[in-house]
Amino acid sequence: MKKPIFFLTVLLVGCTKPDLRVTPSKTTLMANGYDHMVFRIDGISKQPRIEVLGDSRYCRLHSPRLADNHWEAQLDAGVMPGSVRVRISSRHQHITQSLTLLAQTTDSASDGTPDFLRLDDESDRQSFRRWLTYLAEVQYFISPSSRPPEIIDCSSLVRYSYREALRDHDAAWIAQAKLPLVQANSSIKKYSFPHTPLGPDIFRIRAGTYVPADLTSGAFAEFADAKSLQQYNTFFVSRDITRAQPGDILFYRRETAKGLSYHSMIFIGPSKVKPDTEIYIVYHTGPDGTNNGEIRRITLTQLLHFPNPQWHPIAANELFLGVYRWNILKVTS
Repeated sequence: MKKPIFFLTVLLVGCTKPDLRVTPSKTTLMANGYDHMVFRIDGISKQPRIEVLGDSRYCRLHSPRLADNHWEAQLDAGVMPGSVRVRISSRHQHITQSLTLLAQTTDSASDGTPDFLRLDDESDRQSFRRWLTYLAEVQYFISPSSRPPEIIDCSSLVRYSYREALRDHDAAWIAQAKLPLVQANSSIKKYSFPHTPLGPDIFRIRAGTYVPADLTSGAFAEFADAKSLQQYNTFFVSRDITRAQPGDILFYRRETAKGLSYHSMIFIGPSKVKPDTEIYIVYHTGPDGTNNGEIRRITLTQLLHFPNPQWHPIAANELFLGVYRWNILKVTS
């Protein structure tokens, strides 16, 4: 007798391939570090994957979040102009969206500093100040043989602290910096050195309002002496030392046998390394022909009563040019 044959019919419900749909709020952004757009992602229930194809330094992606019956993912522009391709994926489906980042060419303060370098966000300004003052002060506690070899005088200490304050202080940076300790402060978000249209040449070295041609004309360089830092990269605040804020620079100018000589000191404010109740100044004395000089960390009170009055940061001292602040911190609106 033959065994009976049973037929099983299965009805599959809801197993159709989901219809992934992506709608960008806009496809052209200004590469100013703050412009942004939003991807609306429909047709799927699970969180999609979103990634930048190619160089991710052009922009910053936020993780998708659920909004009502769809997903949304925000993209923030960086400061590098160009084209960006973003891929949104869900299981076996993906959609690639192209975006255009337009170069920002303005100089709203007409001081020679491009707006793409300016830190318009207060949290970025504070992060920059904290890193610059920490990086300058910590050098005092490092043996000369362990310091970056570029730090040989007052302006090189300023340049190093400024440049490194603008980096992304990630694990790779920490390993390379080889500091005795690293503070737990966030990096600036607008950009990270050297990933700007200027590359490593972030110091202006000649007068003039910023124009796009400055990117290749030699108006900017990796190196700038104290005079160039004072004249083209910072702006005058006051000759009243009580107006100084952490990260500001004190400039001096005096006559020497070789002509005018500029000197710079970094106003630290409260210590970032060994906190106490004092206000600190850090500077490099520079070489004097017989030795390589040294980094000094003194209190404001000590500087005001320094044995040689030419270094007193007071209005009565004609050699004291005043307190200067970085152009990238200038508020223009």
